[in-house]
Amino acid sequence: MTPAYTASATATGDGRAGHSRSSDGVLDLDLSVPKEMGGPGGAHTNPEQLFAAGYAACFHGALKAVARSRKIELTDTAITVDVGIGDNGQGGFGLVVAIEAELPSVDEATARDLLDAAHHVCPYSNATRGNIDVTLTLA
Repeated sequence: MTPAYTASATATGDGRAGHSRSSDGVLDLDLSVPKEMGGPGGAHTNPEQLFAAGYAACFHGALKAVARSRKIELTDTAITVDVGIGDNGQGGFGLVVAIEAELPSVDEATARDLLDAAHHVCPYSNATRGNIDVTLTLA
């Protein structure tokens, strides 16, 4: 595959309690470990929030692209992605993802069909397929 775009970011400091910055400086933020994982929490983000935000935006874009290709007009849509992290039972950590879609302008059958199609188009879904449990639900 020849990438159409490549993003680059660098993490420094103490990993989850460090700092991340994109090569263009648009993303430039401190990280902290959530309280649930033994950290201080606070007003900083963490890798799971960043992954959830990226996945939600990417999946929403895939959903809109699929709808456009089928000449289906979507209005007032939203995608919420929850990313969970925990012990994978094999000496490491794993992720689980839940994607919830709000598609109030289409019937349930159409919404489910669009969700399934978007899940096959979205690069995040393609990258995680077979590696992370992902559930799709309608709000």
